[in-house]
Amino acid sequence: MKIKPIALGLAASIALTASVSSLAQVRGAAADQNMSFFVTSAGSGMGGNLGGLAGADARCQALASVAGYGNLTWRAYLSTQGPNAVNARDRIGTGPWYNANGTMIARNLNELHNEEANNISVATALDEHGAPVPYVGLDSDGNPLPIELQYGVEHDVLTGTQADGTAFPAGEDRTCGNWTSSDEGSAMLGHEDRRTLGPGLSPWSAAHPSQGCSQQALINTGGAGRYYCFATD
Repeated sequence: MKIKPIALGLAASIALTASVSSLAQVRGAAADQNMSFFVTSAGSGMGGNLGGLAGADARCQALASVAGYGNLTWRAYLSTQGPNAVNARDRIGTGPWYNANGTMIARNLNELHNEEANNISVATALDEHGAPVPYVGLDSDGNPLPIELQYGVEHDVLTGTQADGTAFPAGEDRTCGNWTSSDEGSAMLGHEDRRTLGPGLSPWSAAHPSQGCSQQALINTGGAGRYYCFATD
């Protein structure tokens, strides 16, 4: 389900600040494991135009380097369509993968693409600095807050990928022109927090398509053009 972000409200700000503080404490105690998974801390600013797979990979590498993990080889979890289509799952190594706090995300590709088995959640899908991504808020009973109370949500993550990590067939655009368009087309999005406005667990890699490929279209849908990065070694 699509969520239109507004501006951060007080309750959301307090909750997010508490989460960051808590995660920072955990990170200090955690990680003998090198970070090998993160959600980019921001989008490219050009919507779905990431400079193709090469540009997206380069940005993963640069962000990881700033965070102190540039010695690893990083790849964006993105698929392409058409001739010589690329499957996102074939780009990211074999696992296991850990977030910035040293928490395991998945042991291998099969576990990663099993919605019940992987460990991707609002608490673990962190950016390269260990900060959470603005997520869908819940009330005290664990139910999603009404749309008008959802502020600044950026949980839509670019993937262009089917639930099993494979590319969509040629035809309807689900990759913003193979990550070169900031205008026409659409992108398949995943929910890094696994939340929607409805009940149940939402897919991390294939939740719904974007409204378009411009930066504003991604914002209107409930994201900012972020994507997943995995270390292949």
